[in-house]
Amino acid sequence: MAQLWGGRFTKDTDQLAYRFNASISFDRKMYREDILGSKAHVAMLAKQGILTEDEKTQIVQQLDMILADVESGRLVIDDTYEDIHSFVEANLIDRLGDAGKKLHTGRSRNDQVALDMRLYTREEIKETDVLLKQLLETILRLMKEHIDTVMPGFTHLQKAQPITLAHHLGAYFEMFRRDRQRMSDIYKRMNYCPLGSGALAGTTYPLDREYTAELLGFYGPTLNSMDGVSDRDYLIEYLSAAATVMMHLSRFSEEIIIWNSNEYRFVELDDAYSTGSSIMPQKKNPDIAELVRGKTGRVYGALMALLTTMKGIPLAYNKDMQEDKELTFDAMDTVKGCLALFEGMLASVKFQPDIMRKSASLGFTNATDAADYLVNRGMPFRDAHGVIGQVVLYCIEKNLAIDDMSLQELKQFSDVFEEDVFAAISMETCVNKRLTVGAPGKAAMERVIEQEEHYLKEHPPLV
Repeated sequence: MAQLWGGRFTKDTDQLAYRFNASISFDRKMYREDILGSKAHVAMLAKQGILTEDEKTQIVQQLDMILADVESGRLVIDDTYEDIHSFVEANLIDRLGDAGKKLHTGRSRNDQVALDMRLYTREEIKETDVLLKQLLETILRLMKEHIDTVMPGFTHLQKAQPITLAHHLGAYFEMFRRDRQRMSDIYKRMNYCPLGSGALAGTTYPLDREYTAELLGFYGPTLNSMDGVSDRDYLIEYLSAAATVMMHLSRFSEEIIIWNSNEYRFVELDDAYSTGSSIMPQKKNPDIAELVRGKTGRVYGALMALLTTMKGIPLAYNKDMQEDKELTFDAMDTVKGCLALFEGMLASVKFQPDIMRKSASLGFTNATDAADYLVNRGMPFRDAHGVIGQVVLYCIEKNLAIDDMSLQELKQFSDVFEEDVFAAISMETCVNKRLTVGAPGKAAMERVIEQEEHYLKEHPPLV
């Protein structure tokens, strides 16, 4: 088909070059945004007297019909068009004739695609925020259910001190809350309208850019036309935030994978989020968690690809920027898919409190508290550290937990031990006496949970 820009050229584009240059195979995803932006542009042109009210009405009606036809399948966006802008405009001209040719007055594909991508990304941020909020709600529900579930806390993947499952999950609540905050920040920074920037230097038509921005739900117009058409910071910010979301999901997935292993057995995954082996009938594999962990690299790759594309581009628009879409679209779909699946998997996980508590006990996670017991009775900490180290070695040889030892056994290592040591080093005591803000003690956790509930109520999804 004839190109919308073909007047300057005397021969057809080489077909291989045409296909290499075309973006319709991926920017077709933005057909709604392209039509929405075109309707706002036409309304503004009519308001300014550049188009008549009758022309505006005809164009808007046909744009609505094109949208309806695409969504019903009556009109197919195929590869005979160079890009989504050409598709919409060509179909409009086919239906309206000369009136349709006036749609592009006062705009360029440069500011048009900048608008489409902002509108598309804005909706993706909203959808990502909804999914993050749903995940936070699931985490908070589990925190409430497991405020008394004792488990080992780890450093270096070694059992360190006793905590609760609520406290452990609360760490991820903080991570995903920060992810929501980042999405909100990006939304606020990017929500300005580039339409009216033209190719790079604005236009001589008396456009009302504030009106267009208002119609499209932006805070206002972008303030520099060159930046308006060449800015991709918001995509880099989105991909950076998305990469951080995926990093958090990957860390959580790694723990689920470990906890699901035969050696830990802290969790049992629901059958709906597991798969079996084609040869080993006993297997129940954590495939969803593993795929989330694996797909993190895709989102990292999209971020690095766009940063690399943008690093050497002079002002203003360059065709390199067409590379902002495919990997970004893939990253957006990947993040949303992973959030939805991970939330479903987490919501259906069956935790094993008895196994978790036993692991904390046999892992000597109360060793520090046992040393503190001796310190509180006058023994220097370094001496107490040595005594408890010997106690741990004894327990390893006997396959005991410290709190399984008799008082007589403990006194072999120090006469300072008395009967009250068992209350002092119980798992519940070790956890619940930690009452500083952010600690795992029950009273501290209850205060945090109350704050987290307030946060979710006060921060609905972005609109």
